[in-house]
Amino acid sequence: MRNILLLLSFFAAVQTGAAQKSTLSPFLRVGKSTENIAILTEYIKNQLKASDFEIVGEYAPESNNNLHVVCFTRNDLQELCLESKDRGALASVLKLGLVKKGEQTTISMLNPDYMFCAYLSNYETDKSAYDKITADVASALKNFGNEFTAFGGAVKTVALKKYHYKIMMPYFKDPVELNEFESFEDGVAKIRKNLNAEKGNTKLIYEQVFTNEKVAVFGIGLLDQESGEKHFLPIIGEDHIAAMPYEIILQDKEVTMLHGKYRFALYWPELTMGTFMKIMSTPGDVEDFMEALTK
Repeated sequence: MRNILLLLSFFAAVQTGAAQKSTLSPFLRVGKSTENIAILTEYIKNQLKASDFEIVGEYAPESNNNLHVVCFTRNDLQELCLESKDRGALASVLKLGLVKKGEQTTISMLNPDYMFCAYLSNYETDKSAYDKITADVASALKNFGNEFTAFGGAVKTVALKKYHYKIMMPYFKDPVELNEFESFEDGVAKIRKNLNAEKGNTKLIYEQVFTNEKVAVFGIGLLDQESGEKHFLPIIGEDHIAAMPYEIILQDKEVTMLHGKYRFALYWPELTMGTFMKIMSTPGDVEDFMEALTK
């Protein structure tokens, strides 16, 4: 119990420090391990399950065995995110990244607070509930490290709520419209069919279907050798893999995705314009992959 309280206090201190500076970072470094990455992944999943989180998917980005992402959620998180009607369900899945370099594997996580602030209209009104979820994740991971060091850049919270990379670049509210179906059910069926066929070298990593709300989120691995993750992740930085996989969201009859020029910049905010230019084709490539899944 003392260890848990210490960890939660430390995690709270990290978040308090960030709040005092009015900035948030996209990722938190949990710790490092020399354990086999496959065994380590199983340990982590079991600890998350013990804290009532559900593992909804996992995969190796780039099909690289030295990289692994675990995707998880919980009922209270889903309910909160669904209250944010403008694609809030995109924030209902949390992600851990494992990156093996040499004999060590670094465990990191997408900073929930960063994503919640960027995506959710009820971020401030329900912040105590979101903070509890984040603290529960930290508690579940206590056996794997207690660093929780922020990394990946820093964005002022006031800017994060209306984030865009540069002038004339898209915002969260400027999604890419991929297709419109006859009904919600038709949309789910079509997307599932194409994902089952791995159309465009895509792979279904997770899906969340909220039938009553007519909302569905699909996390999709982009495994094309020339234009997918194997192309862009080594350029922009594999340490940020907890931002993957990329998602599409179906709301009623319309399926959309966050614009690549928004989403890549959001989770790689330190990218220079020079590096961004090296993946200039990637936002369009991702749009092509995702659009094909809706046809």
